Amino acid sequence: MTERPDVEPSGTDTVLGKAVALLRAFRVDDTVLPLAELVRRTGLPKGTAHRVAGDLVGHRLLDKTPHGYRLAGGLFELGMRAASERTLLELAMPFLQDLYERTHETVHLGVQDGTEVVYVAKIGGHRQARSPSRTGGRMPMHCTAIGKVLLAHASPAVQEEVLARPLERRTPHTVVAPGLLRRQLTTVLDTGTAYEREESTTGLLCIAAPVLDTDGRTALAAISVTGPVGRFRPEAHETALRAAATALASTLARRHGGAVRPGR
Repeated sequence: MTERPDVEPSGTDTVLGKAVALLRAFRVDDTVLPLAELVRRTGLPKGTAHRVAGDLVGHRLLDKTPHGYRLAGGLFELGMRAASERTLLELAMPFLQDLYERTHETVHLGVQDGTEVVYVAKIGGHRQARSPSRTGGRMPMHCTAIGKVLLAHASPAVQEEVLARPLERRTPHTVVAPGLLRRQLTTVLDTGTAYEREESTTGLLCIAAPVLDTDGRTALAAISVTGPVGRFRPEAHETALRAAATALASTLARRHGGAVRPGR
């Protein structure tokens, strides 16, 4: 890549913008990235990327290794200070653990961030199904059970933003027709649960329920139970899932008057 110090990508015209671009260049599956890859992903000049990465190392937001750079523990510390997500996770964990003990299947807690799901927690045992989700990771809303729950309770503007653009087909079972997805969202509001049937990953089934605010309409978060095709029957876990979601909603309302609103 030819270095052009006079031309930098949009959004990186400040030092903060450059630093954020470098940090966001790391994807969920990345461990270490060489400087050349950071330059390629951010579009920053090599000298700029090297200088800003060095500053981030000094602030413990990146670590320098013989093979490149990796995200550092300072980011974890900052993340754990994010009040909404930390409070939600602390209050939710007992209910998630109880749900896992009842189902012995993978349990997720997710929140809405724009038009995506961010997974705040994931609990799975030795026989957990292989899934693309992970704590801190993101997934599209239209092809996950948690995403459908959150989308069904999202604002009309968010719904239209998702439905108006092409829906990514992740498997042969992914719902990519906006009309069909809209009907599924209506069903979610009617039944209180959403299903995913091999829509994000082949061989994976999932059921999710909302953690509702005190208004009974806004989803603060959503909880899901996931398992593999052949063994897992999502309908069998509906009662336990609803109970966990309802109990967490009640706890949030008592502790904070419904004011915990992560992912908004």
